[in-house]
Amino acid sequence: MASIERRAALTDLARAGFSDLASSSDALDELSELSGIARTDLVVAAQRAADPDGAVQACVRIGRRAPDALTHVLAEAGDVAWSLLGASSGYADFFLRHPEELVHLIGAGRMLPSGRTMRESLLESVGADADGFAAAADESAWIALRVRYRRLVALVAAYDLASDDAADVLPEVAAALADAAGAALDASLCAARARAATMFPRDEVAVTRLAVIGMGKTGARELNYVSDVDVIFVAGVAEGAELAEGRAVDIATRLAALTMRGISDVEIEPPLWEVDPNLRPEGKQGALVRTLDSHLSYYARWAKSWEFQALLKARALAGDLELGERYCAAVQPLVWTSSARENFVDSVQRMRERVTDHIPADEVARQLKLGPGGIRDIEFTVQLLQLVHGLSDEGIRQQSTLGALVALVGEGYIGRTDAAAFGQHYRTLRVMEHRLQLRRLQRTHLMPTTDDELRVLARATGLAPDAAGIGAVWERIKLQVREIHIRLFYRPLLSAVAALPADEQGALSSAQAHDRLAAIGFRDPAGTLRHIGALTSGLSRKATIQRHLMPVMIRWFADGVDPDYGMVSFRRISERLGDTPWFLRMLRDSSGAAERLTHVLSGSRYAADLMEWIPEAAAWLDSSEQLRPRSGFALQQEARAIQARHESIGDAMRSVRALRRRELLRLALGGLLGELTIAELSQGLTSISEVTIQATLRAVWREVVPPEDDALDFAVIAMGRFGGAELGFGSDADVIYVYDANGVPAQRAQELALKIVQGLRTHSEDQRAPFDLDAGLRPEGRNGPMVRSLDSYAEYYRRWSLSWEAQALLRARGVAGSVTLIGRFMALANDLRYPLHPDPQGLREIKRIKARVENERLPQGVDRSRHLKLGPGGLSDVEWLVQLLQLQHAADVEGLRTTSTTAALEAARGAGLVPDDAAERLAEAWWLASRLRSANTLLSGQTSDVLPSDRGKLDGIGRLLEYEPRSATQVEEDWLRTARRARRAFENLFYG
Repeated sequence: MASIERRAALTDLARAGFSDLASSSDALDELSELSGIARTDLVVAAQRAADPDGAVQACVRIGRRAPDALTHVLAEAGDVAWSLLGASSGYADFFLRHPEELVHLIGAGRMLPSGRTMRESLLESVGADADGFAAAADESAWIALRVRYRRLVALVAAYDLASDDAADVLPEVAAALADAAGAALDASLCAARARAATMFPRDEVAVTRLAVIGMGKTGARELNYVSDVDVIFVAGVAEGAELAEGRAVDIATRLAALTMRGISDVEIEPPLWEVDPNLRPEGKQGALVRTLDSHLSYYARWAKSWEFQALLKARALAGDLELGERYCAAVQPLVWTSSARENFVDSVQRMRERVTDHIPADEVARQLKLGPGGIRDIEFTVQLLQLVHGLSDEGIRQQSTLGALVALVGEGYIGRTDAAAFGQHYRTLRVMEHRLQLRRLQRTHLMPTTDDELRVLARATGLAPDAAGIGAVWERIKLQVREIHIRLFYRPLLSAVAALPADEQGALSSAQAHDRLAAIGFRDPAGTLRHIGALTSGLSRKATIQRHLMPVMIRWFADGVDPDYGMVSFRRISERLGDTPWFLRMLRDSSGAAERLTHVLSGSRYAADLMEWIPEAAAWLDSSEQLRPRSGFALQQEARAIQARHESIGDAMRSVRALRRRELLRLALGGLLGELTIAELSQGLTSISEVTIQATLRAVWREVVPPEDDALDFAVIAMGRFGGAELGFGSDADVIYVYDANGVPAQRAQELALKIVQGLRTHSEDQRAPFDLDAGLRPEGRNGPMVRSLDSYAEYYRRWSLSWEAQALLRARGVAGSVTLIGRFMALANDLRYPLHPDPQGLREIKRIKARVENERLPQGVDRSRHLKLGPGGLSDVEWLVQLLQLQHAADVEGLRTTSTTAALEAARGAGLVPDDAAERLAEAWWLASRLRSANTLLSGQTSDVLPSDRGKLDGIGRLLEYEPRSATQVEEDWLRTARRARRAFENLFYG
């Protein structure tokens, strides 16, 4: 029976959260005897402890030494005692050393001790007098100080552990710990003065001023339970005192060293924490104590960027507070101008990376503070944002991390969602850090490795029920913090803002702003100022974010080809998007969307005009993948879905035209931003043209062809650059139309085919992004029928075909309509374009026509050398040469049976028909002409085959082709040189 009862008792212990059941059962029996409290009541009380086993063992050890003190505190403040002893074996050891301190837990946990109360208590512990000297000059003062400090921190911990939500009270707790540290340093300084008075005359010690500046978490009042307390010491001489400055520095140095020793040296009572003075000028190599003037001289001449970042949290902490305030006031302007230093942002980013790199490999995943996704990621991100934007915005000059986050989100520098996540995760990580340090009263930032310790952490924080749960919380927070940190900490906008001249980050008068805009390249500064005013005026969050973005975006616009047009386009897009939250958030937070947008709007009227009608496309700028061409299959599926949703042809075609405009803009953005090659652009433009024609044909067919005539076959054949899948921006879509009656009466079939063609031409028209279906390459040219039957084509080609018509068929490719009909037409075309026995007379005629085209078709007054299509070495030269070779040799050389100019040229080179060097020169000219032609259209929004002579337009084209700014002459010379070389190769091969 006893065995059964014992098993039942152990089961009860397991349910109560105990893990070492046998040992804890014995300890509970002993504790019950020591305290006179029933075992069952002890079990119930111990359940609130994070570590019930440890709490019971601690009570037993203390009870053996001081049973009355233990019994009294368990009776009067049991909840506080169990919580504290269960969360902290370090405090269990403290109360074992000093059981008389247990009584001070009675009444604890309801409120935090105030900073003033803690300072008075700690000064009283060393017997400090009115002059700041402790009563004793030996170690006893420091021992008393340490005991009293731990008593006060126990009260802070009791409040912390008693709270329903530790994350919610974290700021109060961290501030109280910082106040306790400041008070401890004040008390230790009093003991140091008493000791120093045995080494220097007391009156000299009395007139020596020493300010202790709190840095880091201490300065920001967000301290941990056991953390290095970063300080800087500033010395001075009391006003009116006759003490040499050098002597005062010597005494202050001794005072500083003794103050640190009183806190950190090994004594009977263990050290409190490390006092770290290494953030001082020159670090460990520098003087421990300097005067205020010496500090300022160093910061003005020698300080590195990280030192100013450290000064962000500087606060007068202890000692001579008036001198400390003077120090803080003097260094603050240096802090907020530090971001203007060369490579400031980069240096801060590299410093964060070095911190991570120096973590031992086996600790990286466990580092709450320094590791990826840890506390430092949040702190560095917040501090960098403050330092970069704080020069011009005093509202974000906050010392605490959480206070700075509130200010940053209020001023629009961080999105609300990111700030909320950062704030909550920061609180959670700090609570975890607090509980880890409180556990043994030791400085640590490492997650435990054992399940038992993880379980204690889970219970102490209240974040999870068990070890697995707290591990999952940590992993989730790490991932989220790291993602936000990477996105915000490496914002290109930060480097750009930091690089702005200081006067551009502050407010300028209207006249100054007008002159500045004119100086950096705006042609209409007054108009630009109106646009800026419209975007930034008001108190809305949108206007606030625009005010932050505008100085940098103005600079980026000014770097573009047409900053004025870029600015007005940006205003239009911003206004069309209204209060859409994602737009400005993306510009502020993304890895380059803002700069990309300014590059596009100031560099391309074609893209800017399209984006004004499709402003949501700005979202693509945040993802290179979104700037890639969509597959023809995906476009076809979307076009079919569109048509399925609309009953009328008008509604369906409006949606199809919108689809085409959207894809044209996507391709334009990809080309402008260097994401796509000219070959990818050509293929993308060809695909969307094909899908548009296919969708239009389906819609027109449904409208025009009744069910009884559905046997009619109809097809659209692509010709020219469209057939070769070599379209550029602004290119016409050359096509011819073919039908086969297929049982439908001939006259009826002809009428229906004409209606289909008319419908195609009508419904494909687009005023915003013109799409011309040009049938000029049909038999008999513009004098011939718009559409023919397949038999009519066959008869015409058999009897009347001219050499240029066979030449035109070399680029023929079916793109829409009946697959069967396309196959039959292509078989017919193959007999003409790939003849077994080329007609010598026809080949001579082609050469004659080429010479006539060069003389007659060039627009009047145009410089031949600047015409990219018909000029010497232009597109026409390369294409006619390739087509001549195809007519001559395609029957024998399979590679020449292609509609692609460049593929056929490569096949001709491989077959030995074109020398290697000639092929390279011809291909280079063809690709360059294609790029220049598209760039010209993108720049101006208008189609032109002529290389501009205007230097500004040439420079704009050059920038789109990734030349350096002001490269107009280089662009011109590159084309003329390339064209000359290609022309020589053409003449040798074409005319012989």
